[in-house]
Amino acid sequence: MQQIILTEIDAGVGIITLNCPERHNAFDDVLISGLTQAIEMMAQDVAVRVIVLSSSGKSFCAGADLNWMRRAANYSDAENLRDARALAEMLRCLAQCPKPTIARVQGPAYAGGVGLVACCDIVVAVFDAQFSLPEVRIGIVPATISPYVISAIGERHARRYMLTAERFSAAVAYRMGLVHELVADAAALDRAVGEIVEDLLKNAPDALAECKSLIAAVAAKPITPDLIEDTAQRIMRLRASAEGREGIQAFLEKRTPDWAAIGAPYL
Repeated sequence: MQQIILTEIDAGVGIITLNCPERHNAFDDVLISGLTQAIEMMAQDVAVRVIVLSSSGKSFCAGADLNWMRRAANYSDAENLRDARALAEMLRCLAQCPKPTIARVQGPAYAGGVGLVACCDIVVAVFDAQFSLPEVRIGIVPATISPYVISAIGERHARRYMLTAERFSAAVAYRMGLVHELVADAAALDRAVGEIVEDLLKNAPDALAECKSLIAAVAAKPITPDLIEDTAQRIMRLRASAEGREGIQAFLEKRTPDWAAIGAPYL
């Protein structure tokens, strides 16, 4: 039986691969459950420093599987809500994962596939990848993915692309901020992802998690006395941490920090 989610851990990098190329890696309840489990496993594994989300075949992810949607049309309200909550929880797990996440986008990403891309911290895509938020064309809305997509591209762009359901190019996705880097082909895609991984692995593991928490805490928030105090408390705590002391001392001594010496996996 084909494994629809493949996982691999190599030298500190956890790779999660959607492996349903024959249906363009489209979601169904089984894939959503498997992907949630894979993300949670990678998040908890101390051997994993960085997570790469990839797909097999020509498409990154085509959104919801048509056969699943056909079945869902006959579900009760309770069954539909259960499925929607499972999808929303998977997206939350990916977006709030404490470890850096990279989307390796080798082909089209539609609907929920755009949601996966938006949930990742860093996105690299090939030039000929295409994107779309086509939900309104079949009478629904991009509800569960909307917090992440709107955060990535902004309300103004969301108004156009969620309402028109038109396809947009990787170049447009890059200009909107959905994609961070564009490359020519799969070989260049792997090189670009590899370079980003190398940069991430140089950094303190706990500090990376704290940095993700910091971004979530301050993004789009008003600068209030409480926010200022929160940021002061964060830097105070990290300066006194084992990682903070090692990092600052290594900088002063002009050497590479030894994260392994303080108990952090550095592979």
